[in-house]
Amino acid sequence: MEGDVMDKLEDMSSVYEFDPITGNIPATKVEITVSCRNLLDRDTFSKSDPLCVLYTQGVETKQWREFGRTEVIDNTLNPDFVRKYILDYFFEEKQNLRFDLYDVDSKSPDLSKHDFLGQMICTLGEIVGSPASRLEKPLGGIAGKKCGTIILTAEELGNCRDSATMQFCANKLDKKDFFGKSDPFMVHHLSQDGGGEEHSEPCLAVLHHSVRALCNGDYDRTIKVEVYDWDRDGSHDFIGEFTTSYRELARGQSQFNVYEVVNAKKKIKKKKYVNSGTVTLLAFSVESESTFLDYIKGGTQINFTVAIDFTASNGNPSQSTSLHYMNPYQMNAYAMALKAVGEIIQDYDSDKMFPALGFGAKLPPDGRVSHEFPLNGNMENPYCNGIQGILEAYHQSLKKVQLYGPTNFAPVVNHVARYAAAVLDGSQYFVLLIITDGVISDMAQTKEAIVNLGVGQAEFDAMVELDGDDIRISSRGKLAERDIVQFVPFRDYMDRTGNHVLSMARLAKDVLAEIPDQFISYMKSRGIKPNPSPPPYTPPGHAQHTLHTQI
Repeated sequence: MEGDVMDKLEDMSSVYEFDPITGNIPATKVEITVSCRNLLDRDTFSKSDPLCVLYTQGVETKQWREFGRTEVIDNTLNPDFVRKYILDYFFEEKQNLRFDLYDVDSKSPDLSKHDFLGQMICTLGEIVGSPASRLEKPLGGIAGKKCGTIILTAEELGNCRDSATMQFCANKLDKKDFFGKSDPFMVHHLSQDGGGEEHSEPCLAVLHHSVRALCNGDYDRTIKVEVYDWDRDGSHDFIGEFTTSYRELARGQSQFNVYEVVNAKKKIKKKKYVNSGTVTLLAFSVESESTFLDYIKGGTQINFTVAIDFTASNGNPSQSTSLHYMNPYQMNAYAMALKAVGEIIQDYDSDKMFPALGFGAKLPPDGRVSHEFPLNGNMENPYCNGIQGILEAYHQSLKKVQLYGPTNFAPVVNHVARYAAAVLDGSQYFVLLIITDGVISDMAQTKEAIVNLGVGQAEFDAMVELDGDDIRISSRGKLAERDIVQFVPFRDYMDRTGNHVLSMARLAKDVLAEIPDQFISYMKSRGIKPNPSPPPYTPPGHAQHTLHTQI
């Protein structure tokens, strides 16, 4: 039963290998582990028997769809679920997740037949962006009740693209050849439902295999190694077998990695049979490319700054034709763009405090033109609390400043660059979102913008020049060392049907799509390695529980 359930779970996870917005293949996969503490006790004579159900939300329909279920754990209010969820991860998407907890009272798969214990909604970005990729939040959903807490930990499976190098040595294997010693080789099988993957290698050789091929992301998954005597005619003779796991192999040469090669048939027939020899791991090493999530899990923060165009070409904010028009029933283009991008990138900043700047306006009381003013009016502290805080500061600024010009980017770019220059250890990475409506006026001074987003119908040829996808930008003959600009015209994403949710999801995806690669490019160019990941979370007072099968 359990094998069937796991097959079902893997099939469900594969649904998300195709992204409905662009059809892109996911950047990587992450494995989510679920624990809970102090759940509601719904049973009269014993404790609850909890089950966790994961739902994912469609981008277009916003409907929740069941993704998978954990096993049921008997008689506990503090479950540590064994079954995990494997999810496709996209940095540039807002991937909403909902975790529902139930007290299971029967074998019925109908959730309405069981007692609801609470729920929690978050994004996948929140989980991976939390310290050590561990998110702990309260459960809710039952009025007037404390429902306990849920603990989610994420582990990237993309690291299984790493390559493992191993060397084995065979000792005193059974002789299969009539005139001499055996010519042994090994075939190892990945233990999995529905078949396995085989690899044949001669003993004593150095073996290279991807970690994904070895264990498919599960470091404790059993790897069966069969040892044969090689014959030229292909009729290889079976000597015996042993089992191991990636976690055991990763220990390297040690007493734990000397394996008895056992022939099960001989063991049954001969009482004094011990083994058919041994195989020893002489060396083990792994080479890997650090991933974006390696840095995030190691503690790197993404510092997000937004700069908004307050030039007169946007139109009078009191008129409906203005890009800054404050429609009481609908967000304007600037607000929609800011919300779409900001709600995704905010998951990677722990304090959720973001500098928000404006440029191209006359400021009170003297009417001086500024190209670097704080939206909250605080010159000493331009930080806003969350994306909602930025939106509120933006709305207040529109009531106080006079739209003017010209469209100068250099001051806000330099503002962020000063902060970035002070942090060279890779602990922080700075992203500047510039939302503008028109032609840049200080191109010569602005050859190093970070992310540019254009709104309105003006010509953006100059901004396209800054986007170095085809030709890297240059200043006074000096090329930028890497592409650090992504320009996206807002008008290309306006949905004539009025479906702003889907169009803004596409907008955010294209604005943010290049950031992980640009991030890795920067870290590599500076020789910065990710900080070591903290040790895996071990639940306090972990106890063994009897597991039910999937309902």
